[in-house]
Amino acid sequence: MTEKKLIGVDLGGTTIKFAILTAAGEIQQKWSIETNILSDGQLIIPDIIESINHHIKMYSMEADQFSGIGLGSPGTINAKEGTIKGAFNLNWKNEVYPVRDIEAGTGIPVVIENDANVAALGERWQGAGNNADDVVFVTLGTGVGGGIIAGGQLIHGANGAAGEIGHVTVDPHGFMCTCGKRGCLETIASATGIVHVARDRASEYAGDSELKIMLDDGQDISAKDVFDLAKKGDDLALIVADYVCDSLGFALANIANSLNPKYVIIGGGVSAAGDFLLKKVEKAMRANEFATIKDSTKAKLASLGNGAGVIGAASLIKVD
Repeated sequence: MTEKKLIGVDLGGTTIKFAILTAAGEIQQKWSIETNILSDGQLIIPDIIESINHHIKMYSMEADQFSGIGLGSPGTINAKEGTIKGAFNLNWKNEVYPVRDIEAGTGIPVVIENDANVAALGERWQGAGNNADDVVFVTLGTGVGGGIIAGGQLIHGANGAAGEIGHVTVDPHGFMCTCGKRGCLETIASATGIVHVARDRASEYAGDSELKIMLDDGQDISAKDVFDLAKKGDDLALIVADYVCDSLGFALANIANSLNPKYVIIGGGVSAAGDFLLKKVEKAMRANEFATIKDSTKAKLASLGNGAGVIGAASLIKVD
C-alpha cells in the first residue's frame, strides 16, 4: 500500500503557500498564490480549493492519496468547529468556514490552527526544535507572535489566546500597543517596534551616528538597517539593538522560568540579524533565569524560514 501524502497550507495576508509532503515531513512539491482579499475576502477559500485541485491533477494524483490538509491561518481559530473569526488582514469581517468548504471542494479532510502555532509546530518537527516535547517559538515580524508546545502538545489556553508572547509587558511605562496596553514586547522587538525605538532614541541622542543622520534626514529605515549598523559599531544603533535584545531576553527568560522548555526558538524576519541578535538575547535571558533553567533551556535561531508554516500545518494531520 502506498503511503499517503499530506498537504500543508500557510494562509497569509499577501501570499498563500502550499506544499505536498510525505508523512515524515519531507516537502515534495511546493507553490504559492497571491492572497486576493477583495470582495471581503470571499475569493480566498475558493482560490485555495482551485489551487489544490489543480496541482493534484497536475501531479497525476487523486484526493484519496492524501491523509489530509492542514491549514494555518491568522485570526481566532475554533479548531473544533472548523471556523475562523477576526482575520482582519484577510478582510474577513465575519466568521468563515474553511474546514467545511475546503473539505467539500477537495474531498480531503481538513484541520486548521493559528498561523503562529503552525510555525511553532513546523520548527519543532523539522527545524530547530529537534522534535523536542517542550518548545517555545517566538516570531519577530511586523508584530510579535508565538507558539508554546508543552509535553508534545500545543497550548491553546481557556480562550485560545495562549502563546501571545508579543503582549508580554516588558515596560509598563513604554509605548502604547495596538492591544491597548503599554510596553508590550511587540512595541519594542517587532520590525515596526524597532524602528519606533530608533526614532525615540534618536530624538535624545547628540553623538556621532549614521543612524542618527538617516533619521534626521527623514529617511525611511528598517529593523534590518538598525541591526546592520549596530554590527558595524554605530553607537545609536547599538543603543537600540541592546534595548531591543534586553527586552526580548527579559520576556523570554520569564517564559522559560514558567515553562522550562528545552528550546526557545527565535524566528521571523528580524531573526535574520543572526548570531549578533542571538548572543545579545541569550545574555539577557541568562541574567534573568534561575539556575535550573540556565542549565536546561537553550535559545536557538529558527532554521526553516518561510517553510515553517506549511510544514507545521501538515503536521496537524494525524497519520494512522
